[in-house]
Amino acid sequence: MTVRRMSLFARLLIVFLAAMLVCVLVISSISFLNIRDRTIQNRMNALKTQARDMAYLASRMGYDPISQMLGQSSVTEAYMKWKSLRIYQEYNAYIMVVDRSGRTYLYYNQSTLQDESIGAIPSKEEISAYMEQALTGEEIVRQAQSASGPLFTVLVPWTQSVSSGQRAVMGFVLIQTAAQTVHAAYRGLVWQIALAALLIFLAAAAVVFFTARQMTRPLTAMAQAAGRMARGDFAAQAPEGGSREIQELSQAFNQMGNQLSTLEQSRRDFVANVSHELRSPITTIQGFAQGMLDGTIPKEEHQQYLQVVVDETHRLAKLIQSLLNLSRMENEEISLAYTDFDINELARRVLISRMNQIEEKNIEIEADLAEEPLMVHADGDQIQQVLINLLDNALKFTPAGGAVTLAAREEGDHVAFRVKDTGVGIREEDAPHIFDRFYKADKAHTVGQGTGLGLAICYRIMERHGQSIRLVSGQGGAEFEITLEKADTAPKNDK
Repeated sequence: MTVRRMSLFARLLIVFLAAMLVCVLVISSISFLNIRDRTIQNRMNALKTQARDMAYLASRMGYDPISQMLGQSSVTEAYMKWKSLRIYQEYNAYIMVVDRSGRTYLYYNQSTLQDESIGAIPSKEEISAYMEQALTGEEIVRQAQSASGPLFTVLVPWTQSVSSGQRAVMGFVLIQTAAQTVHAAYRGLVWQIALAALLIFLAAAAVVFFTARQMTRPLTAMAQAAGRMARGDFAAQAPEGGSREIQELSQAFNQMGNQLSTLEQSRRDFVANVSHELRSPITTIQGFAQGMLDGTIPKEEHQQYLQVVVDETHRLAKLIQSLLNLSRMENEEISLAYTDFDINELARRVLISRMNQIEEKNIEIEADLAEEPLMVHADGDQIQQVLINLLDNALKFTPAGGAVTLAAREEGDHVAFRVKDTGVGIREEDAPHIFDRFYKADKAHTVGQGTGLGLAICYRIMERHGQSIRLVSGQGGAEFEITLEKADTAPKNDK
C-alpha cells in the first residue's frame, strides 16, 4: 500500500498556522492576565478611595447619644448613609463604620441583609481582630475565603484630633464585596480578547496561505518539470520566479536540464557515430570475405582484397583503442606520470616517426625548435600522444607540396607549442565543435579520413594537465596551440 506523503505546501501551512496559533494564544493570555490584574487593581483602588472618603466623613461625625435616642441623624451621618447606598449599588458592597469602643454603624440598603453574595456581617470576634489591625494605622486590602466564597476586604482607619493637636485612631471603615463582583468587571473582556485573537489569527492565516502557496508554486512547477525530464523531455524548464533562493535553484535546475539535453544529444550522436564508424570497416570486411568465399572475387585477386581486410581491421582496432583511451581518461583511470623533459627533443622524435608520410606527400617541415633544451613538466607519453595527433591532422589535411610548421617558445611561466598546416583550414561554423567526439568538419565520414577522436583525446589530456589547447586560426590552414608548464617553475611533488 502506497502512503502518500504530505506536500510541502501543507507542511508549511500547518507549521506556520501552529506557530501563529501558539503566538496568538500566548499573547492573548498575557494580555488577558495583564488586563485582569489591572482591572482588579483599579477596582480595589476605587474601593480604597471610597473607604478613605467614608473614613474622612466618620472623623467629622461626633457620637451624640441623645440624637441617637431621639432617632435624629446629623447631616454628616445622613450623607454617609447616602454614600454607602451608592457604594452598594455601584460595587455591590456593604460598609461598616466601627468606633474604638466597638460601636458599629451599619450603613447599607436593607436588601444587603439578605444578599449573601457579598458575605455575612462580621462577628464580634472578627470586628475585634479588624480593630487590632486598624489601631496600627495601616490600610489593609486583602482577599479572604468565607462560607459564601472569596471576599475582597478593604479596611481604612479613621482618626480624630486629641489633645496637643495630635490625631488618634478612633475606629475603622470596612468595605467588603464578593470576589465575583470584582471579577465580573473584566469577564466581558474575555470575549473581546478572544474575538480579537480570532480575527488576528484568521487574517494571519490568510496571509500565510497565500505566502506559502506563492513560495511553493515554483517548487511544484519544478517538480513537474523534473517529472517530464525523468520521462526524457530534457526541454522542460522551471519558471525562474519567487525568492532569490528559489530563483537560484530554478536557474541551476534549468542549467542542469540544458546540460542533460546537450549530454543526451551527445550520447545520441556518439552512438550514431560509433555505429557508423564500426559499420564501415565491418561491412567492408564482411563483403570482401563473403566475395572470396562464394567465388565472386577471383583467387588471383584474393591477396589484394585480403590486404584491404587487414587495413580495415587495423582501422577498427585503432578506433576501439581510441575509444578505450578516451573512456579511461574521462574516468581518470589513467594516472599522469609527471616528469621533466625537453619538448623540442620530443617534437623531433615525433617528426622522425612520421617521415614516411611527410616524404610521400612531399610536405615541407618548418621546425622552429631551438637547439638548447626547453624543459617542461608534464606526462611525456601523454604529451607525445597530443603531438602525434596534432601532426597527423596537419599532414592529413595538408595537400602535397604544402608545409607544416612546428614552433615552441617560452611565455612567462609556460611554454607554448604550435602546429600549423597549409591545408583548407576550418570553417567558422565548425570551429566551436572541433574538440567534440567524432566531429568531422567534412561531415562525410569518408573512409580512411580518421575517427574524429584525435582532437577530443588531445583536449582531455590537456584538461587533465590543467593546461589548454586551442585553435589559433582556421582560415588559410589550421593552427593549434597547447600550453605546458615550465620545469623550473613546476612543483616537484606531482604524482
